[in-house]
Amino acid sequence: MTAPTRPASLGEPSGDVPYTTPTWPAEFAERYRAAGWWEGVTFGTMLRTRAGAHPDRVAVVDRAGPGGARRAWTYAELDLRADRLAAGLAARGIGAGDRVVVQLPNVAEFLEVVFALFRLGALPVFALPAHRESEISYFCSFTGAVAYVIPDVHGGFDHRALATTVLARSPELRHVFVVGEDAGPFEALADVPAEPVGLPDRDPSETAFLQLSGGSTGVPKLIPRTHDDYVYSLRGSAEICALDEDSVYLCVLPAAHNFPLSSPGSLGTLYAGGRVVMCPQPAPDVAFPLIRDEGVTITGLVPPLALVWIDAAPGSAYDLSTLDVLLVGGARLADEVARRVRPALGCTLQQVFGMAEGLVCYTRLDDDPETVVTTQGRPISPDDEIRVVDDEDEDLPVGATGHLLTRGPYTIRGYWNAPEHNARAFTEDGFYRTGDLVRLTPSGHLVVEGRAKDQINRGGEKIAAEEVENHLLAHPSVHDANVVAEPDPYLGERSCAYVIRRPGTEEVEAPALKRFVRERGLAAYKVPDRIVFADAFPTTGVGKISKKDLRAGSASA
Repeated sequence: MTAPTRPASLGEPSGDVPYTTPTWPAEFAERYRAAGWWEGVTFGTMLRTRAGAHPDRVAVVDRAGPGGARRAWTYAELDLRADRLAAGLAARGIGAGDRVVVQLPNVAEFLEVVFALFRLGALPVFALPAHRESEISYFCSFTGAVAYVIPDVHGGFDHRALATTVLARSPELRHVFVVGEDAGPFEALADVPAEPVGLPDRDPSETAFLQLSGGSTGVPKLIPRTHDDYVYSLRGSAEICALDEDSVYLCVLPAAHNFPLSSPGSLGTLYAGGRVVMCPQPAPDVAFPLIRDEGVTITGLVPPLALVWIDAAPGSAYDLSTLDVLLVGGARLADEVARRVRPALGCTLQQVFGMAEGLVCYTRLDDDPETVVTTQGRPISPDDEIRVVDDEDEDLPVGATGHLLTRGPYTIRGYWNAPEHNARAFTEDGFYRTGDLVRLTPSGHLVVEGRAKDQINRGGEKIAAEEVENHLLAHPSVHDANVVAEPDPYLGERSCAYVIRRPGTEEVEAPALKRFVRERGLAAYKVPDRIVFADAFPTTGVGKISKKDLRAGSASA
């Protein structure tokens, strides 16, 4: 059965939504090509090349078959499925420039859909499974999306009901495609594929997809990534993480998020010719059996999940010995937690600091242990330009903490259709204002001290929340901690620490934690003014701690 459709011309962006795609000035593009960063490779070419080199090698595995049965697609099968789906979508009027909102969980079809759209030159707009009516309606209306791809039911939530509401609110939306057993009133993705047709490869300088900004406030901005810049970031990530054809990557975080997509992620693993294993849930009792059964060698987590895995692994019955590397990113990993990774999980920690807008830093596999624990790595590219500046954009010396500005061969020059925001988010000479507070070490590694909004101004004394959190996490009774600012009529702001205790340590009270922090030599004004114990922290759709919600709760207390 099909959803109501509205006509559109094949190969042209549909709707009346104006949009702009800021890009690199010609002299920078020429420089990046001459340096070999941009090789003129598209995602379509990347997959076709890997399928030609080793057609029978398994590309992707999931447990989304009937009753949780294992499904495995080879590179040849994934390539053919992408071709057939592209042909079916083209027959339904979807073509180059059209925007398609993709909201799928961690299933193999996620890769099938995005590679089909890459082949067409249509732009995936990556939504997360946790997004609901407000976000999806905004994505559809803002981009003038012509199609929306969903699961039938995921995590107990019926996405078909959501799609019905979104369809009514989105005048340009013509198709809803459903992955699952029951498409209801919409088009089943399984019915869409047609016989492959000859499709020209895309221009590698074209926008390939629209990623969501990772900002913690306001409506997400859309990030235009090109084939040239993103494929380069995949290549650089795969090299730094030592991926090869024998690598097995467990995709634990939502597949559409930038970290599990490219750092090195599922796409970086496919670039290297390895195998992607889609993990439906991040809980240890789901992920650990997959590590054992599939021989997983590398995966990536955000810090809260890393803490859960660290606590669960020592008592687990599952053999995790194939796991060589654990990447942790998305937020600053506290030093005290970083030191526990190898003893608990038996693998190498690789810290990642990056953003969907571009810049990605990694600790290197041959870095000394203290560098791995205490820094968030060095940039991928020799052409990544880094500035650490004060509030007036004046450059600071090495070792000083300031605002991070960056530009380079895979860092965007502007958000999609957001000229007013771009004027604030980018300098006149093209540096992106990341919003991060960092310091640069003499070795060129970055240490993330927090977000600018995480800085607490306590009567003129500046407190970096990350620093205080690290001291709290050193206490044996503290499982996790987050420090935020709360309003104070006298000081302007004071600090509030939200703390999750370890099981069995509920007797530990706030005075003891304050004393512990003070005794570690922390300045008195940095000791939390208030400590609130919690069972869990509010999180964003990708599992990051939502400091926005913590601040809101603190202000209303």
